[in-house]
Amino acid sequence: MTAQDLKNSILQRAIEGKLVPQRQEEGTAKELLAKIRAEKARLIKEKKIKKSKPLPAITDDEKPFDIPESWEWVRLKDLGQFSSGKTPSKQVPSNWANGTINWFTSKDIKSDYLSKSQILISEKATKELQLYPAGTLLMVVRSGILKRLFPVSLLKAPGTINQDIKAFQIYDERISMYLFICLKGLSPYILKQFRKQVTTVDSLRFEDFSIMPIPMPPLAEQQRILERVEELQPDIDAYDKAQTELTAIEQRFPGAMKKSLLQYAIEGKLVPQRQEEGMAKELLAKIRAEKARLIKEKKIKKSKPLPEITDAEKPFDIPESWEWVRLTDLCANIVDCPHSTPKYFTSNTGYYAIDTNVIDSSGKLTGWRYVNQQSYLQRITRLTPKHGDVVLTREGSIGRAAILPSNKKICLGQRVMLLRPSAYVDAKFIKTILMAPSTLIRLTIRQKGLGAKHINVSDVCNLVLPLPPLAEQHRMVARLEELLPLCDALAAQL
Repeated sequence: MTAQDLKNSILQRAIEGKLVPQRQEEGTAKELLAKIRAEKARLIKEKKIKKSKPLPAITDDEKPFDIPESWEWVRLKDLGQFSSGKTPSKQVPSNWANGTINWFTSKDIKSDYLSKSQILISEKATKELQLYPAGTLLMVVRSGILKRLFPVSLLKAPGTINQDIKAFQIYDERISMYLFICLKGLSPYILKQFRKQVTTVDSLRFEDFSIMPIPMPPLAEQQRILERVEELQPDIDAYDKAQTELTAIEQRFPGAMKKSLLQYAIEGKLVPQRQEEGMAKELLAKIRAEKARLIKEKKIKKSKPLPEITDAEKPFDIPESWEWVRLTDLCANIVDCPHSTPKYFTSNTGYYAIDTNVIDSSGKLTGWRYVNQQSYLQRITRLTPKHGDVVLTREGSIGRAAILPSNKKICLGQRVMLLRPSAYVDAKFIKTILMAPSTLIRLTIRQKGLGAKHINVSDVCNLVLPLPPLAEQHRMVARLEELLPLCDALAAQL
């Protein structure tokens, strides 16, 4: 239930006579209606309003709910007079210059109480319009009836209206506030009963609406209803604030949970360690032996020795069976993209390019760029991308990582770099540690450049990361593949 739903519920109880108790000493609504009829007769006699045809008696079928015995049903049109507005001529600039008079349109009927319109017109323009006093009800009858709440406002300052609005001047101004909340409380009923569709714009069947039965309590009870509604407003506001905060938490929760799961994973807290899976130190020895073999076979080039990892570079504690390594330690090869922009094609050429536009914030591939064969061959001279390679964005949306699929001829577009994991490292694990919050923070603080921010390849290569045993990497990835889709499903529901 929203705060507006809560308020609607309170108003509904109010107009059914259930919000405050009835008191015999306050008399009956019949006496109040007699005074309203006398006032109407006076206005007719003084020729301030025209005499209208008597309205038909209200049948039981027209009454949407039961009301207390001291109340009465009365037709809306018996309580006041409706009139329409208009738009001053646009061909006369002086109508709109130096405006000081309120001219209300449907765009203004979004607040309960109106003191100033968005558009002001000149005094000259008001000569062809009626000026309505404070206490007049304004309601939208066309140009888009709202879907959940009948658009009605109460004037707190004089003003005029345009043709999308009806003004309702009430014969007895003492009932204006009650009538206002009554229409608010009847909002679902009004929209259900009297809405009509005109082309694509919702409007009101005004003739039917204007003779709608209204529940009328004695005047003193009306005042107590208004006081009770006002008394409950701070609670409604507090509920609205709490609900807004809760909604914000709910909307953030899936993303926050996703980040927490990735962070827990790379800290060794997502799955338990198992002694029989060995130590990351043994795994690191195999990785280095593999790299030495590839260098000896001249499949990769020998790189400079990496500096020792200092305690200051370690962002958190890891399990005893794990090791701190640099990203280069985990990869058989790392290459940057060519520093040129290829020509992209809109249709599938059979040759694919991957760049920052292809990888979303969760590391999923959302589409492809297409290049011709010539561009493809030019962009794979340093290393031909293959299935299982990890692509990392290093400019613009920094830190997005994706694993390349099989059966595609893929080259690097711009703003990305390619990481080929060691045979002893799970590619999905590398993607996980690259996209974990603490890694993204450390990448972000290394951004350089005045325009589009980027990170240098050397900074990425030297990034200090945790390494668990290979079997634990597999278990960690499998657990994330169970949990992360639940976060996505929750986000979709919200």
